[in-house]
Amino acid sequence: MKTTLLHNANVACLRNAAEYGLIADGAIVIQGDSIRWVGSLSQLPAEFDGAGVDRHDCEAMLVTPGLVDCHTHLVYGGNRAEEFEQRLSGVSYGEISRRGGGIMATVNATRSASLASLIAQSRPRLQAILAEGVTTIEIKSGYGLALESEINMLKAADTLCDQYNVRLQRTFLGAHALPTEFSGRADDYIDLVCQEMLPAAVQAGVVDAVDAFCEGIGFSVKQVERVYDKAAEFNLPIKCHAEQLSDLGGAVMSAQRGALSVDHLEYLSGTDVPVIARAGTVAVLLPGAFYILKETRLPPMEALRAHGVSMALATDANPGSSPIFSPLLIMNMGCTLFGMTPLEALAGFTINAARALGMASSIGSIEAGKRADLVIWDCQHPAELSYHVGLNRCHRVIQDGQWRNNETAIH
Repeated sequence: MKTTLLHNANVACLRNAAEYGLIADGAIVIQGDSIRWVGSLSQLPAEFDGAGVDRHDCEAMLVTPGLVDCHTHLVYGGNRAEEFEQRLSGVSYGEISRRGGGIMATVNATRSASLASLIAQSRPRLQAILAEGVTTIEIKSGYGLALESEINMLKAADTLCDQYNVRLQRTFLGAHALPTEFSGRADDYIDLVCQEMLPAAVQAGVVDAVDAFCEGIGFSVKQVERVYDKAAEFNLPIKCHAEQLSDLGGAVMSAQRGALSVDHLEYLSGTDVPVIARAGTVAVLLPGAFYILKETRLPPMEALRAHGVSMALATDANPGSSPIFSPLLIMNMGCTLFGMTPLEALAGFTINAARALGMASSIGSIEAGKRADLVIWDCQHPAELSYHVGLNRCHRVIQDGQWRNNETAIH
């Protein structure tokens, strides 16, 4: 098996969220698709320093784990730029919805798009995210709200990530919004989600996890619990959009059911945070939506810290509330809007994001035995990743032990 040595690197291991784990003059040994050894070059075992080792000089650049974008709605049809302009002109979201806009505009565009069209429309979005060092991404359905279009969204995600050799978690979000044809019949729509849509998506082999939007403009706690009951029948992990606009108790309910993550959380009560902590559920914070929607209420940051809740960050890339495809910008927003430290922001896109996907045993940090997903950045200190805005210092990406850009092996 080929052995590759990355050396002369400033390595940020991120083994936990409490420290960067910096190793000056660091070295990383890669064998196959995995990390075999990491440490200071002066301590490199002799077995990895022979003539047959392929050496790569990182020129004192920063090396981090591959970034993990753990909450996206990347695949959809159309865009809502005109609505953005209308909102800036004072038109309310309710009025836009009455005119046929809002989420149903995206639903209509997604339903009318072919699988090939969904792939083509979504490709530039994925390319933008990957250009900033992402090696694992979660992509949700939820803009089809009908059986065929929901499955098409997940198939499009599958095809795209295969083409770009990026690790993917496919999340079924059929309970995202109530489609127009079910107006006033939310329970009937949840019946469809549970009895037809989710089973069909599972049978098609395109589901890794199940999500739901527990909110006044989404679904009630009891309705979301029905979706979770069906997910449990298929042994699928769950997550939840919760407490974004109001406090319905969706985060607590989801954590008590063992959810991987609860996401948004602007209206989460600080008194409920211990429940999230005891469950080991990750809080996924989404400052992009907070920014775009001009929200003012922050998640309970100090309570999350005080109780040791793992905090992840994600782009929430979507056509309405977060048309943002830059993990680095989201890191900066996490710091400037939510008061996170640069360490918390980077951990939010590495080890904690991996936890939010249930993948922390294999990705999210630089440790022996984990996948060789690495980013070489043309900078020296990890804080620079949150500090710069509009300056992408991503130099090279290694995914599963191979250089990105479809090269067949490290060289």
